[in-house]
Amino acid sequence: MSNPSTADYLSIAEEVRVALADERPVVALESTVIAHGLPYPTNVEAARAMEEAIRGEGAVPATIGLLEGRIVVGLSPAQIELLGSAGASAVAKVSRRDLAVVLAQGRPGATTVAGTLACAHMVGIRFFATGGIGGVHRGAERTMDISADLPELARTPVLTICAGAKSILDLGLTLEYLETQGVPVIGFQTWDFPAFYARSSGYRVPHCAESARDVAAIARAQWKGKFGNGILVACPIPQEHAIDPAALETLINDALVRANEQRITGASVTPFLLSQIAQATEGQSVTANLALLVNNATWAARFARAYAEGNI
Repeated sequence: MSNPSTADYLSIAEEVRVALADERPVVALESTVIAHGLPYPTNVEAARAMEEAIRGEGAVPATIGLLEGRIVVGLSPAQIELLGSAGASAVAKVSRRDLAVVLAQGRPGATTVAGTLACAHMVGIRFFATGGIGGVHRGAERTMDISADLPELARTPVLTICAGAKSILDLGLTLEYLETQGVPVIGFQTWDFPAFYARSSGYRVPHCAESARDVAAIARAQWKGKFGNGILVACPIPQEHAIDPAALETLINDALVRANEQRITGASVTPFLLSQIAQATEGQSVTANLALLVNNATWAARFARAYAEGNI
């Protein structure tokens, strides 16, 4: 009996496989936002809108998830609907550490930022669009609660496009951790690190890029020069959907108090806080989330296309 290889656990959609073989631009998308990030059916609508935005820019979307013991790179509409409608409790949240377990058990799984980065790299996808990365949690000096997204960004040669990190995190320490790990953080058309729903966190990024061509040139230098692996590009949420940072901070602090009172810890903290913010803003945060997801997908496709054109 032959030893199993990574290929034994992969199922790549034909459209994605052909695009990769032809060196055309492909953008990876996570599935945690579908299964755990947004309510149904908004989650499925968001997934479709991101894929449509990528196609509209001349690139191929590859939404990634786990089904029936395989990593599916390029989920079909029916598979996206399945993950989105099953309910969060029925779909495993899959980071890098969880891949082998969920695959072996044959459970449906939705990939996080870290999980998606790992899977994208397995098949040669260089660009990945998400909402916001995980980071260093508030109080991490006591709890050591640091997202697996951060070391994954450092080890994996994929460019991640996001709206910064969620304001519920300690954004200063998150940026410090990324610096320590050698991850270039690029503000796209901004010197302010975005904070997901807010356009600025009050923290300055070390670098800024003004165009898709600039981002592609940075990626090319990073990878061809072998100066490091992952790159983080932060795109602020469109102005018309941004939430006031001061008001947002008040909501976060109130939600943190409730989380502490209810003894909510670990991986349950982020979804709890986001649900509290959604209730407090009467759905404004959900609309903002959708807007930034589509914006990030659009720019990711433009960056991927600029990179592919530069390699021709």
